[in-house]
Amino acid sequence: MEDKLSIRINIAEQYYPLKVNRNEEERIRKAAKLINDKLLQYNKLILKRYKGFFGNGFSTFCNKFLELEEKMDEMPVREKLTDINEEIKEYLANINNTSSFI
Repeated sequence: MEDKLSIRINIAEQYYPLKVNRNEEERIRKAAKLINDKLLQYNKLILKRYKGFFGNGFSTFCNKFLELEEKMDEMPVREKLTDINEEIKEYLANINNTSSFI
């Protein structure tokens, strides 16, 4: 049985406690860094206003990312990242369009 390690992952300025196998810690932290690097590309104001949306959505993505990474098949991960990127762009465009009417 693997030894479990308690860690806290920061995604979009929200901390998520996780219990992971010691040999998975580095991969999980890399996934969180990947997520945060992508989030930093988006407008800081929108990130602050909607950080809960990003954190919740990407926590699901992070789990799927780790599953796929274990299988060493990166193409589905790249496709999912592209899909998520497009969804975020559409969401942000809708927010920008909506906020101009408020």
